[in-house]
Amino acid sequence: MTAPQSPATIQPIDKASPEAQSANLVEGNLAQLKALFPEAFTEGRVDFEVLKQLLGTVVDEREEKYGLNWHGKRRARQLALTPSTGTLRPCPEESVDWDTTQNLFIEGDNLEVLKLLQKSYAGKVKLIYIDPPYNTGKDFVYPDNFQDSIKNYLELTGQVEGGQKISSNTEASGRFHTDWLNMLYPRLKLAKALLSRDGAIFVSCDDNEASRLKLLLDEIFGEENFVAQVVWEKMYTTKNDASLISASHDYILVYLSGGGEEATIGSLPRTAAMDARYSNPDNDPRGPWKAIPLYADGERRNGRYVVRGKTGVEFSPPPNSHWRYSQEDLLALIADNRVWFGRNGDSQPNLKRFLAELDDGVKARTLWSHKEVGSNDTASREIKGLLNVSESPFSFPKPTSLLARVIELGAPSAESIVLDFFAGSGTTAHAVMLKNAADSGRRRFILVQLPEPVDPLEREQKAAADYCDAIARPRNIAELAKQRLRLAGQKVKVDAPMFGGDVGFRVFKLDSSNIRAWLPQPDDLSGSLLSHVEHLVPGRVEDDLLVELLLKLGLDLIVPMESRQIAGKTVHSIGAGALMACLSDGIDRDVAEPLALGIAAWQKAQAQALQGGGDNATPVGTKLVFKDSAFADDVAKTNLAAILSQHGLDDVRSL
Repeated sequence: MTAPQSPATIQPIDKASPEAQSANLVEGNLAQLKALFPEAFTEGRVDFEVLKQLLGTVVDEREEKYGLNWHGKRRARQLALTPSTGTLRPCPEESVDWDTTQNLFIEGDNLEVLKLLQKSYAGKVKLIYIDPPYNTGKDFVYPDNFQDSIKNYLELTGQVEGGQKISSNTEASGRFHTDWLNMLYPRLKLAKALLSRDGAIFVSCDDNEASRLKLLLDEIFGEENFVAQVVWEKMYTTKNDASLISASHDYILVYLSGGGEEATIGSLPRTAAMDARYSNPDNDPRGPWKAIPLYADGERRNGRYVVRGKTGVEFSPPPNSHWRYSQEDLLALIADNRVWFGRNGDSQPNLKRFLAELDDGVKARTLWSHKEVGSNDTASREIKGLLNVSESPFSFPKPTSLLARVIELGAPSAESIVLDFFAGSGTTAHAVMLKNAADSGRRRFILVQLPEPVDPLEREQKAAADYCDAIARPRNIAELAKQRLRLAGQKVKVDAPMFGGDVGFRVFKLDSSNIRAWLPQPDDLSGSLLSHVEHLVPGRVEDDLLVELLLKLGLDLIVPMESRQIAGKTVHSIGAGALMACLSDGIDRDVAEPLALGIAAWQKAQAQALQGGGDNATPVGTKLVFKDSAFADDVAKTNLAAILSQHGLDDVRSL
């Protein structure tokens, strides 16, 4: 039976060339600007003169402006606006608890990965911690100076023929600073879009780039969102081979996301030593307390008066100071037995601060000692014990105790997403597991790490290469991090047997898109058309296509999936029917009707389950996707779209 013709159509998912795709992010920015200042747009273009008038005095039109500038900054900004031409491919065989885990480990160039995550995770990340490469003048593994980013990435990491080393970060590059800033700038721009309104970012660095990093973060996150520049004691012994002074610290710069009052920093738990400072010498029924001075520096007119104690002794604030409270309020405190005049009642009065009335936590300080949060040596010993090796395969790793402090402050909520896109040894994910085990939290981690090759002939990389050989995995940093997390998850389960939380992770790898871009040959247009009849990359499987759909449509990469056979074709339901996809071939006129009816029935059943049952459940927001090349002809395609439309399913697209 052929369904009546209908205006319903199947819209293609974007298969444009990389050049055409590059406008997407810019268009999004323009749409936001137009929503705020519609008067500044004329015939679809920005009228900067009108925009400047609308913004008033905040526009700086001086030729010489305060800020951080360097060669290549404009291009670095453009890199952040250019969409990736790649995708992520699932690797269940390298994952842990693929079907149930909420955590992600993504192997690839973090610039491309951050672009791919924009739709799915924008505004959802509570905490970002990164430990980018310190600028020591050595080669970077993040060149960003190419046209075909994915091809260059695959060559750089030895995944396709090539694998050439990048050019050196020489002193001619503005004493190394230019290349480092060009590498970091677009990544931070993209990262900011992922932070939630109540989120925060913590960035590690050393003295080489601390001053420039501060200015860079001021520009991207806003100077008003600066929280602190923490000093971490990474080393507690003196390096006698240091050139002049032995460096014993690193920095961690902390910024809020810029979400206004919603953005906060957590506190640290109180310790027994802190509580021991409180006592109860007068047996106050409100419990232990600590004496706090009642006066403050500086003279204030209504703060200079005489206080009479219970024994009749009179007290005045010391010279050049004043009582913190008005006379009326202080008398009320005395009447409530909240002022202490000493055991004999004749001592300078102090306010009683009760332990029971304090907040559960205390503010963190900007100086973090190795005794509090560990050191590089602590981290090395931790990794050697976990991997059962005599030499750590990682250079200058961070201890989990340091990241535990960062998580305590940046992701106190048990439901937070924590992102680290310079994952290195995987300490951030390990610390998330430990924190969840400690407080029964459900924090999720997203780690991104370049599969940076390690060379056994390089002295600093030999231990890493040897360990990769020992576990029979490719020689790169990402493999080391994944193995560390596998072992860390096992250890967390052993050390906390009552913890039933998530210690797994799904592995994805950056690769070229599953959809071939339209790149015609001008001298052979007919051949180009024939070669692009099948526009999907050979060798890709349905799971690869499903992940690319999740990224394109902005769905979480851990969203539940279910599959079933309908009319002899495999149909996937993602997110309880939010997305339904049939990527099977051979949809002809005979298959179109039963396939469409079966999909509609399944979708209705899922809608009923979500909406509490009943025949009136509606398929709100459901997207359906098919392979364009799967249809035998236009009639089959039109019939399927028409039947789906009759059942309220109008958002039908093709790959």
